[in-house]
Amino acid sequence: MADASSVVKSTVADGVATLTLNRPARRNALSGDLIRALRSALADADADEAVRAIVLTGAGEKAFCAGGDLAGGMTGAGGGFPAQIAEKGLYADLIRDLRGLGTPVVARLAGDAFGGGVGLFLACDLVVAADDVRVGLPEIKVGLWPMMVTALLVRHVGYKPALEMMMLGEKYPAAAAKTMGLINRVVPRDALDAEVAQVAGAIAARSPAVLALGRRAFYETADLPLDPALAALRDRLLLNTLFDDAAEGVMAFVQKRPPEWKGR
Repeated sequence: MADASSVVKSTVADGVATLTLNRPARRNALSGDLIRALRSALADADADEAVRAIVLTGAGEKAFCAGGDLAGGMTGAGGGFPAQIAEKGLYADLIRDLRGLGTPVVARLAGDAFGGGVGLFLACDLVVAADDVRVGLPEIKVGLWPMMVTALLVRHVGYKPALEMMMLGEKYPAAAAKTMGLINRVVPRDALDAEVAQVAGAIAARSPAVLALGRRAFYETADLPLDPALAALRDRLLLNTLFDDAAEGVMAFVQKRPPEWKGR
């Protein structure tokens, strides 16, 4: 097994943890080792009280993530079919981890994202991309279907655009992906780092307790029918009003000063 620190790099500065997929020679493709290391790094960042936002990116400028490592690392070799099922399940576990975090995650796309790499950035909360980046689901061209990405994709773009992406396997420029609802912001390459820093910094300046509550409420209710969603969100609102940070935020607004968040 590869050294976890070698396939995912982690740094923390100004309340922002930056996690970098570090397999540039393989276009940051998802091996089992990389997924395990990323899950561990995400858990560590989420548990760190000094971290209020996470940026997820890929090493180099060629690829954010090329998807599953078809040439090796996601084969489940050595244990037959049960091992293959377990290995493929690692990706689903990673998506669940991302959705279950209390800390918001911003995907920084300095390179292309294909296949499972698309699912990876869709599982993040916000996505900022350089304008020359491309995204797509080319699996169909090698006789595969992006099965687990399907669950995220249809929730972002709807039936027809999702099926077109998966059936045709085309590559889309960042601007088109933004129009489809896959990406939040597209900026010139030389402005990417500044834009990511601005977005992550703005998140880091908010109440971490309220962000965690609101983020979880969003994902827990996004697919519910209206009435159950409203009932659940009413309860979350009541909880929110009991937070120390809610009282501090209102007081700071009245007193015309920056709030001093307590994280509770």
